[in-house]
Amino acid sequence: MKDFLKINSADNVAVAINPLAKGTVVTVDGAGDVTLVSDIPAGHKFALRDIAEGENVIKYGFPIGHARHAVSKGQFLDHNDIKTNLEGQLDYSDISIKNHDCPAPGTALNGKEATFRGYVRPDGQVGIRNEIWVLPTVGCVNGIIKQIVDRVNAETKAEGVDGIFAFPHNYGCSQLGDDHENTKKILRDMVHHPNAGGILVVGLGCENNQPKVFEEFCGEYDRERVKFMVCQDIEGDEVEAGVKMLTDLYEKARKYERTEVPASKLRIGLKCGGSDGFSGITANPLLGEFSDWLCDVEGGTTVLTEVPEMFGAETILMERCANDKLLGETVSLINNFKEYFLSHGEPVGENPSPGNKAGGISTLEEKALGCTQKSGKSPVFGVMEYGERISEHGLNLLSAPGNDLVASTALAAAGCQMVLFTTGRGTPFGTFVPTMKVSTNSGLAKRKPTWIDFNAGRLVEDQTMDQVLKEFIDYVLSVANGELVNSEKAGIHEISIFKNGVTL
Repeated sequence: MKDFLKINSADNVAVAINPLAKGTVVTVDGAGDVTLVSDIPAGHKFALRDIAEGENVIKYGFPIGHARHAVSKGQFLDHNDIKTNLEGQLDYSDISIKNHDCPAPGTALNGKEATFRGYVRPDGQVGIRNEIWVLPTVGCVNGIIKQIVDRVNAETKAEGVDGIFAFPHNYGCSQLGDDHENTKKILRDMVHHPNAGGILVVGLGCENNQPKVFEEFCGEYDRERVKFMVCQDIEGDEVEAGVKMLTDLYEKARKYERTEVPASKLRIGLKCGGSDGFSGITANPLLGEFSDWLCDVEGGTTVLTEVPEMFGAETILMERCANDKLLGETVSLINNFKEYFLSHGEPVGENPSPGNKAGGISTLEEKALGCTQKSGKSPVFGVMEYGERISEHGLNLLSAPGNDLVASTALAAAGCQMVLFTTGRGTPFGTFVPTMKVSTNSGLAKRKPTWIDFNAGRLVEDQTMDQVLKEFIDYVLSVANGELVNSEKAGIHEISIFKNGVTL
């Protein structure tokens, strides 16, 4: 195993796999012997040649910014040494699609298709969990739904289902415009999600998100699987009434059984957070290989989001659009989110968090070039607005911010039954579908075994991508079959809704 990695032949920096001491001499293809003039922490970069002030720093074969000052060969580089090249909206008129005549998802299938055992709902959707959810239309009833869920859990022990959960949030009233619509859309999407075998929607009665109006907003829904209750309309104890309704839903949900279905029914969200210098080398490329397998080979669906973390790598995704219409939608996806930043007086390149920087990521371009690797090389077949649900098989792009819980909630709301979440720093959270943590380095997997579900750090140690990918596919299918990820074992089930505007 090497102590460093030059990712692309065009790069003028390399990444330390293990900590390297000042004075160490390393031999790099295309650069010869490089004597390190400073200590290099694991995951961080060092210069392979002298880099002039203002010259682009190249990693992954693309610029990740320019040098703030002259950099010597063998010198350590971090966010203090590199400045972003990003700017505002662009017209992207010079972008051309490189995927004309794209094969439909699943056309590469040879031999027997992969399967899993899921819950087939009456509308044809397939869930990987058979849970019961209680959703508030407004934050005012958060305490009530907790009492209802606690009572039913105590009385039933949730035997025969995969859990009974409340999903409190702070919204549903005193909201205007897009914020009000976003709340309605995410809750509507949860009503239609196949991972729930029963859903109780609880309203207060006087909120902006009026229960009757929201029910109409949900459109056609399974009235055996979804029930509504308005607390101000209940004579007497609303908790008692809610317990009765939830118990009835529980008895119906227990009758669902797992059935063998093809892997083409899988819809998987792709997310990263707490990234480090290994994210674009190990875990994100692993998810990219998985995405290509699921979309191209099996005919399934993956969804990539975190639009701000596409800035600097967006043209790679644009060139992979299946047609000109999708190219136009992707351009709008990027420029609309840039306008969101600019309208608040914020620069489009201000993204890497303190943890990202400590882990070896210096600019948003560097983060984006690693982040987008989760999408593999498949063509883009769908582009969705925030709160929109999946309608196309294959790789989709979804409008949502980089915030971990907001973006993961958006992925799940789009219809993903599971979110694959890569991380180099670690995080315990989980959204309302299984949220699988994939570590970028083995050290994190060893330190946080109750957070990390799968270790991709082995890819820079002693295992090949083919070996790790096969094990990863098997693990994802086992989770689809019912194996719990760590956040589920810890009882963590959360939602977070995107908020942008005024609160009354």
